[in-house]
Amino acid sequence: MTKLLYRPLGLLFGALGGLVASALFGQVWKFITGEKEAPSATMRNRRWSEVLFAATLQGAIFGLVKAAIDRGGAKGFNKLTGEWPGDEED
Repeated sequence: MTKLLYRPLGLLFGALGGLVASALFGQVWKFITGEKEAPSATMRNRRWSEVLFAATLQGAIFGLVKAAIDRGGAKGFNKLTGEWPGDEED
């Protein structure tokens, strides 16, 4: 039952994590390249290498932020309720 209580919190943490990851990616991209905006896959005058590097960096940052937020949320929930909201190893 308490695991069901975690689901809305997990969704909220996920949404906030997306916002944090997006802002962090923008700052990292600007630091690395000096450009305000990362290239998208459909920008005509961008090289494959630029587009693929931006996508790789963005994916790595989003994955890192998601894992950190998911893990922190699960640990906090466990501390408050005494129950682990996620999967258990067999």
